[in-house]
Amino acid sequence: MRIDLHTHSSVSDGTDSPSELVAAAAAAGLDVVALCDHDTFDGLDEAVAAGPGVGVRVLRGLEMSAQHQWDSVHVLGYGCRADDTALAAELARVREGRNGRVPAMLANLARHGMPVPVDVLQRQVGASPSVGRPHIADAMVELGYVADRREAFDTWLADDRPIFVGRYAAPLGRALDLIRGAGGVAVIAHPWGRGSRDQLPPALLAELAAAGRLDGLEVDHQDHDDATRVELRALADRLGLLATGSSDYHGLGKADHGLGCNTTAPEVLAAISERVGERGGALA
Repeated sequence: MRIDLHTHSSVSDGTDSPSELVAAAAAAGLDVVALCDHDTFDGLDEAVAAGPGVGVRVLRGLEMSAQHQWDSVHVLGYGCRADDTALAAELARVREGRNGRVPAMLANLARHGMPVPVDVLQRQVGASPSVGRPHIADAMVELGYVADRREAFDTWLADDRPIFVGRYAAPLGRALDLIRGAGGVAVIAHPWGRGSRDQLPPALLAELAAAGRLDGLEVDHQDHDDATRVELRALADRLGLLATGSSDYHGLGKADHGLGCNTTAPEVLAAISERVGERGGALA
């Protein structure tokens, strides 16, 4: 069984619609795929409905924007109840923060000689309920300012680059608690990717695991090299955490994150399913 537990659709910052994503998962030979759009559940019904027609089991997921000591952390939530009022309110606040910084970022771009017309940006946003940096990056690509998303982030949009503007994200502990409180399973996404090892050291992960706030770590991910994966898997085993693997697929947005490039073991999915059931969540 081939299981990919982290993908994105055009409802957040992917380039495939939810149903196109599920069709692509079938074409890639996946049996199970989790849709984990950023800070929203809006694409899940469409994706779940598309699954039976192509023989793919679609799981209800989420990637929640969090922060620890002002550093960005992404938390995957599996099986959360979408109608949980506390989680819904926090996600709305996160989306508002994401949207609220857009005018300042566009102004920064204009000051650097790269104006982005509203209609060009909106074309990239499409059906997403919030505007993210990847949408701005795609607009920059369309306008010929950069070659691809990676160049846009590396040169202009990353946290330490000239265009960046900060925004609200949920404190890490609160994000974990809200996900679990909504019946979900909480897994930190790509915990040691792109220099984030210093922000999420083993001692912090051990503290969260010991407190029963964290369920797992996304170990097999394109941002982790082989040595990092070995170290993270050993840490997860030592702390009693689930170790997942996934593509973090964004369609054309991340060319080296093809569906199924990393997968999760069936026994790990079974453990996730059991926990979601115990907590009153809904995985599918």
